[in-house]
Amino acid sequence: MKNLLTILVVLFPLLVAWARADDFTKERLDNWHQWRGPLANGTAPHGKPPVKWDDKTNIKWKTPLPGLGSSTPIVWGDLVFVLTAIDTGREADPADIPKANPQFQKRTKPPTTYHQFVVLAVDRNNGKIRWKRVAAEAVPHEGHHATHTYAAFSPTTDGKLLFVSFGSRGLYCYDFEGNLKWKRTDLPRLETRLGWGEAASPALHGDALIVPWDQEGPSHLYVLDKKTGQTRWKVDRDEVTTWNTPLVVDYKGRTQIIVPATKYIRSYDLADGRVLWKCGGLTVNCIPSAVRYGDSVICMSGYRGAAAFRIALDSQGDITGTDKILWTYKRGTPYVPSPLLTGDRLYFTQTNEPLLTCLNAKTGAVVMDRERLRALRSLYGSPVEADGRIYLTDRDGTTVVLQRGDTLKVLSVNRLNEPIDASPVVVGKQLFLRGARHLYCIEGE
Repeated sequence: MKNLLTILVVLFPLLVAWARADDFTKERLDNWHQWRGPLANGTAPHGKPPVKWDDKTNIKWKTPLPGLGSSTPIVWGDLVFVLTAIDTGREADPADIPKANPQFQKRTKPPTTYHQFVVLAVDRNNGKIRWKRVAAEAVPHEGHHATHTYAAFSPTTDGKLLFVSFGSRGLYCYDFEGNLKWKRTDLPRLETRLGWGEAASPALHGDALIVPWDQEGPSHLYVLDKKTGQTRWKVDRDEVTTWNTPLVVDYKGRTQIIVPATKYIRSYDLADGRVLWKCGGLTVNCIPSAVRYGDSVICMSGYRGAAAFRIALDSQGDITGTDKILWTYKRGTPYVPSPLLTGDRLYFTQTNEPLLTCLNAKTGAVVMDRERLRALRSLYGSPVEADGRIYLTDRDGTTVVLQRGDTLKVLSVNRLNEPIDASPVVVGKQLFLRGARHLYCIEGE
């Protein structure tokens, strides 16, 4: 009996932790807790959003947003979390203006005014701003690309805590009432390529917060304790500026952090930061996020070239050019948008153009080759899928809804009179679109 009690004392906390983790896994399918959705592949398994809308039809609410931001919101329960940056217009004290580092070439001009870096919690039922927090007020040390903003990181959540990155302006953790739990403002400032700006969102896995820190200066990957913000480990990376969010996958008892980048795609062991495998061959300016397909991962990029690889997750060491690359594709890959993986179909657009390709994710065989979406122009937002339909939104605010399948079938063309660079978000019957001036909640009857 004594031995049995001892075993129960040891096992009980493990069983509770397992049950909580399982509950989170189930609950996240009903939410959109991170960049690229609950499965990190652009799909909303429980989503059934409308097919048609316009400025006057199926708009449940429309909330004005202060400042500028291009990050995609996340949703948990009755809250939508949005990041934005507000130029106060107030000229900075010379002592508060960061000094430029002359070793880095910049094509953008840094501002001389104070900016507020803001977190908004919006009520999902009525669009009212539940709370607003100014995480930081500072003068940015570099400008940004004309199509970029100072609020381009998507937040992430575990359903209780909200994790926010403003890059060089700091990392912040809030509870759902807006109380600050911790912050990190001691990480080195990022010097991005040509001063185009920062945008690599953090990822969450269990009690670990994964923070990419690629730049033109010394690059790193951090893993923080989500409860305290303290660094668990940090590894140096021989890389240049990267704008994609790490993909975290559990595979055969080990958790891998997969980070595509210009020199190599690398997989790190979450436990200690050790490189498990690496693969060269992507283009410069890596932005698209990787997606998992079964026992493999698919990575791609499309600036000044085209490259896509399906890589076995049991790889080890440098696998460049080996049979651990299960297929390679060299046409029509995206620059800014990430791919969409739904079932065995992998959809993506060429550079930022409305040219849609579909591959068989298992074999890499072409199903649909660069079909033009004539209602769209330029895309930054990534495609999403819900209820057998694919949603693609362009920078003019036009969304094309397609029937998921092997041929191009347009179900609707929906226009909002507002630029949109963020990706669509689907939760239940609602579709959220973050525009340049408003956050839209679209819901049918």
